[in-house]
Amino acid sequence: MEGKFQVKKIIHEIRDPIHNFITLNNDERTILNSRPVQRLRSIHQLALTYQVYPGASHKRFEHSLGVMELATRTFNVVTNSQNITDKVREHFPELKDRKALDYWRQVLRYAALCHDIGHLPFSHAAEDKLLKSNTKHEHFTMDLIKNGEIGEMLSSFVPPINPIHVLQLAVGMKFANDIEFTNWERMLSNLIIDNNFGADRMDYLLRDSHHIGVAYGKFDHYRLIDCLRFLVPDEADNADSNVAPELGIEQGGIHAVEALNLARYYMYKQVYLHAVRRIYDIHLTDFLVDWLPNKCISNSAELLELTDNEIIVALHKKLESEDKFRKHADRILNRTHFKVVYSPAWNAEKIREGGTANMFERLCEQFPRDMLKLDHFIERSLVKDFPVLVNSDKIVSSVSLSELLNKPLVAAVSRIYAGRAISDEVTSWVNNEANKNATN
Repeated sequence: MEGKFQVKKIIHEIRDPIHNFITLNNDERTILNSRPVQRLRSIHQLALTYQVYPGASHKRFEHSLGVMELATRTFNVVTNSQNITDKVREHFPELKDRKALDYWRQVLRYAALCHDIGHLPFSHAAEDKLLKSNTKHEHFTMDLIKNGEIGEMLSSFVPPINPIHVLQLAVGMKFANDIEFTNWERMLSNLIIDNNFGADRMDYLLRDSHHIGVAYGKFDHYRLIDCLRFLVPDEADNADSNVAPELGIEQGGIHAVEALNLARYYMYKQVYLHAVRRIYDIHLTDFLVDWLPNKCISNSAELLELTDNEIIVALHKKLESEDKFRKHADRILNRTHFKVVYSPAWNAEKIREGGTANMFERLCEQFPRDMLKLDHFIERSLVKDFPVLVNSDKIVSSVSLSELLNKPLVAAVSRIYAGRAISDEVTSWVNNEANKNATN
């Protein structure tokens, strides 16, 4: 219609089943539309878990949006002037500078959005076998932010964003260990990847629980975020002190942290370590190691060429072949996966003693090794000590307030699987050995 004009949209909304609406500005949408981030639409968050839990078809893409949303909420809380003490202001001059705060809030959002772009096809399923020694997906993330189109985009924005700052917050000090972090940068990276209450952990527990259809991963994340604070332990009297500020919580949020810790423990026990889910990871890893030209993914350029889609297409093609790959494809696509033949009800300490590995070697003397698989996994869910603000002025250790947080919750499994053609025979042999030991 003549005389009408269209106003350029500057805020974009995305519907999300966990966080309702997630908003982005134009520059953030530019990063969202980059190849490394869009690739995450084709990377399953939980690998082949959808073969066990049909609803687990969610991708790294929506998780990354969720992490950006939660990290932003956390930033808004911990930098709110009403939640900051004079002691914290002495350590963080950025809190007194509105322009600096706006810059770092934006850096945090980009870092959260990009924190998973280095993931391999099917996420963690085959990472240990497909990456060179001492390489993790975070190293690909760093390279894609620093050297690819994302780095160029960030530098071109007005005002420009330093890609190194985004990289630091996305992967943290553990991986960007050749870069010097200020306490401020360390604290902001913890808003994303902190082991106690980082946005990454919060979102994947809530999102995985929702899509799988279980309640184990749910906790009061609203309460937790509202109670998060930048805290300086009492022994740090001024900015010159060697005691660095830490990410902590008001006492009223301690139960929310306990609930998060329990949620992660139960998700490992009931979902992530599910026997069938784990064997699919093993079969997928076997296929990828055989199928990839160099048996690994060596750089981020190779990574960008591969998603779950290419792997699934390859599996379907190999299902019709007569070569060595057909067995892998059959086990995954036709659900003829190996079956559990030995799974002792041991605690982590017993598992560490290697009893299952010894049984595996004994079985390999009786049956074909390529028809047996050993699965051994131990995950410690020990929350590291953090400061808690009590009565508005006193800071104490979290372990002094919570017995639950002072005890490690260990999710562990140690299993042996066998191919279906021999599984009954292997199970019978294992049972006979158990009866012999019981008699003796």
